[in-house]
Amino acid sequence: MTKETDVDDMDTPEMPANLTFLRRLVTVLTIIMIGGVVTVVALLVIRLNADPAPLPLPDQVTLPDGTTATAFTVGSDWYAVVTADDRILIYDQVTGTLRQSIAVETAAD
Repeated sequence: MTKETDVDDMDTPEMPANLTFLRRLVTVLTIIMIGGVVTVVALLVIRLNADPAPLPLPDQVTLPDGTTATAFTVGSDWYAVVTADDRILIYDQVTGTLRQSIAVETAAD
């Protein structure tokens, strides 16, 4: 009697156990890396498309009605708030009273 050989056994030789483990490990790590890159890209897209957070102002800052702050800076004895309607409001840091209001003019083209 002759021993019959399977066609699949002739095409692929037997791999050692450590090589099989290494092959599976590389496959799993590749899948994890792809998942990580997809996650980072998705989080960046979500974060960059989100509405900007409102500007946190100190409690002592009281803006006039209808104004929205877009920037805030602190000086030695004053602080300034830039508003959405292109004004700079300068307040006294100790008393919180409005010192000066400056209207910002845009340059003509």
